[in-house]
Amino acid sequence: MNSGKGWTALRGALRTEWQHLTTVNRSDRQWQMPFAAALATGLPLLVGAWFDHLAYGLTSSLGGLVFLYTPNTPLYHRMVLLMASAFAMTACYALGTMGHLVPPLILPGLSLVAALVTMLCRFYALGPPGSLFFVMAAAIGAYSPTALLDVPLVVGLIFLGALLAFLIAFFYSLYALRGVAPGPVAPLPAPSFDFVVFDAVVIGVFVGIALALAQALQLERPYWVPVSCLAVIQGASLRAVWNKQVHRVLGTAVGLLVSWGLLLLPLDKWSISVTMMVLAFVIETAVVRHYGFAVVFITPLTILLAEAAVLGSGAPGALIAARFIDTLLGCAVGLAGGVCLHDARFRAALTPLLRRLIPPRLRR
Repeated sequence: MNSGKGWTALRGALRTEWQHLTTVNRSDRQWQMPFAAALATGLPLLVGAWFDHLAYGLTSSLGGLVFLYTPNTPLYHRMVLLMASAFAMTACYALGTMGHLVPPLILPGLSLVAALVTMLCRFYALGPPGSLFFVMAAAIGAYSPTALLDVPLVVGLIFLGALLAFLIAFFYSLYALRGVAPGPVAPLPAPSFDFVVFDAVVIGVFVGIALALAQALQLERPYWVPVSCLAVIQGASLRAVWNKQVHRVLGTAVGLLVSWGLLLLPLDKWSISVTMMVLAFVIETAVVRHYGFAVVFITPLTILLAEAAVLGSGAPGALIAARFIDTLLGCAVGLAGGVCLHDARFRAALTPLLRRLIPPRLRR
């Protein structure tokens, strides 16, 4: 009798998980937005290929991710928010790059950046993707082999990419707002200590834990572990964290097969640039409908973003295996962080301690 009830409960749980895994959300996103996003990240690659400096184009394309923060608001508000996002992206990459010059500062520096950027994104109610790409820029900068005298060059490349994304967003907005009325600018909510400060500090700590584990395991690209952790831990609920973790692991597994097929092709600088633009278009079309399906294409895009400049110098199999380990480790740490964030006892125990560290005037 008990075994029958247990089997029924298991089947119900599996059915629920399957529904969460296969649900496809509706979207009113028109094709022009993914196309503009592909231009924002892809044009720097084409310029880099034209001048035979694909590495410069890859660096600048990071700044193009600023386009993804374009809100559905009136033009004046869009431009102000994108200018602030462009500054934040450039600043995060600059801090990460300077941290590379002093390796012991990378771990505490990236944790601090993750916490502070998450606080700002939550204080100003910045929508998805939130702090993810800012922290990713800092993490990539921290592990890019940049000499001291080259710091102004690479920071300038990021800024130029962000400036191009700003211009593309401006002209895209002029077109998009002709036929569709923008949404209202919502007033900023009253900042909550738990939501703005406590959550951000916990997220920063777990991002640091993810990076520490990656360094302890001597992973070749340790920055992908905290990025995967941050992508998972930001779920609005424990169910959302779990769903995102499952989608990311399964999507990455399938995406690595796609990546393997791409890496076996005789890619040159032009085909790499066009491939990354196509991937960006597919991702922005799919991500609002099904995150796991989008991750299938996010995986090869991130691999090309990190490896395109040195493509062909190593075995694809080793790269694929390393990326899957990075994702598994980051998702595991992100899930653990999500459990802590949404556990009432954990919050009740640590919130008073954290409040004591903050001056009374800054508390809400």
